Amino acid sequence: MPTATAPSPSSSTEPLLRPRRLVELVRGVPWLQGLGDPAVAQLLDAARVQRLGSREWLFHQEAPAQWLYIVISGVVRLVRAVGDGQQATIRCVERGGPLGELSMVSGEGRYLYSAETLRRTQLLALPAARCRELLDAEPACRAEFMSRMALELTERLEDLARSTQADAMARLVSYLLRQLPPGRAGEPRVVRLTIPKRWLAAQLAMTPETLSRLLARLREAGVIEVERHRLVVRDERELRAYLFADD
Repeated sequence: MPTATAPSPSSSTEPLLRPRRLVELVRGVPWLQGLGDPAVAQLLDAARVQRLGSREWLFHQEAPAQWLYIVISGVVRLVRAVGDGQQATIRCVERGGPLGELSMVSGEGRYLYSAETLRRTQLLALPAARCRELLDAEPACRAEFMSRMALELTERLEDLARSTQADAMARLVSYLLRQLPPGRAGEPRVVRLTIPKRWLAAQLAMTPETLSRLLARLREAGVIEVERHRLVVRDERELRAYLFADD
């Protein structure tokens, strides 16, 4: 994969989104929630909106990190080169999700992975230099940022352990449990399946055929229901039991 700088975002945020929606996008990022209104306004003054088509690269691994991004619409796949020309899918980022923030802990300020759109995508681009200044000036934001990075590391370590030690069903169940929205015990909850199955399968280190087979197995057991792009968890307790069952 060639190394390249991130494409230049389009020149303004004008009629694409209302100012209130832009503020909501920024405040939806956990480590930016604590910013006051003046700080958010200053950040948005320097922000831009970027539009990309399907299967375009937003930025490449090791390129200088000039922008951090929040997905407005669409889906972005994060991949990392792992040698011999192979690419490992880290995860997919959807609406409201941030990406590029790991560059904030990179000594040289470079992207630690590449980002590719999976469909037409719009993103809010925030200047990385300004975000670093905010972390220096806002202790609460810095603390939340480090907390989120610790969570990200924990999840990636869990993914690594399951990809090398656990079976395919355990990897799928672990992923589904992490996607569950808050809710009361025993209450059916919905996981949105908005990325192509082949990319979800790649993220879980399995083939699309294996993913389909495992979903069918869970559905036949009455644990889940799959309704187009919605997966309804009917029995969370039984779903968790598959973490420890033989494939």
